[in-house]
Amino acid sequence: MSSRTDQKAETRRDLVNVALKLSSEKGFAALSLREVASGAGITAAGFYRHFRDMEELGLSLLDEVGLSLRRLLRDARKRVAPGPDAVRVSVEAFLNFVNENGNLFRLLLGERQGSTSTFRKAIHNEMDRFISELSLDLDRLHSSTQPLHNPSLAAEAIVAIVFTVGAEALDLPKHKQGGLAERLTEEVKIVLRGSLVPKAPTRAREHGFKKKKR
Repeated sequence: MSSRTDQKAETRRDLVNVALKLSSEKGFAALSLREVASGAGITAAGFYRHFRDMEELGLSLLDEVGLSLRRLLRDARKRVAPGPDAVRVSVEAFLNFVNENGNLFRLLLGERQGSTSTFRKAIHNEMDRFISELSLDLDRLHSSTQPLHNPSLAAEAIVAIVFTVGAEALDLPKHKQGGLAERLTEEVKIVLRGSLVPKAPTRAREHGFKKKKR
C-alpha cells in the first residue's frame, strides 16, 4: 500500500515537472493534457488519477511558486537586519531564487496575462501575498530608523522592478549577474529613498529659522 502511494506521489511529481519544463518553453496555456501525460510516461486516462484537469495542474504549480517565494522571504528575514546591506542581501536572495527556480519564475511571469481567469487570479493572489509580506518587512526594517510613508506602495513598486529585472537574469550567465545585482540594488534603494518620511526639523533649525524671520 505504501509503495503504491509512493508511486502515485512520484507520478504526480513527474507531471508537475514536465508541465514546468514545457510551460517554460511555450507557455502553460499552450500545453495539452496529452503531451504532459506523455512526458511523464503515462496515458491521458492516467492523468485524471492525479489531476481533475489542466487548470488544477496549473494551480498546483502556482502553489509551488508561492511556497518557494514565501520560503525565500523567510530565509531572507533570518539574514537581513536594518543597515546598508539589507537591500543587497534581499536582492541576492531573489536572484538566487530566479537561478534555482527558473521554470517556476517563467511560469509566474508568462501567465499573468494569459491562461484562464482562475489561473490569472491565482497568480495575482500570489503576487499580492509577496507584496504584503515585503511590506511587513519594509515596515519592520525602517520603523526604528526613518519610517516609510507608505510601505505597501513601496513594496508594490519594488516587486514590479525586481520581477522585471529578474527576468533578465534568466538569460544571463551567473558570472555576468554581478552588474545586474548592482543595478537592481540601486533601483530598489531609489524607491526606498523616495518613500522615506521626511525627518522633522531639529529645534536648533527651527529656532534659527524663527530668528532669521525676525
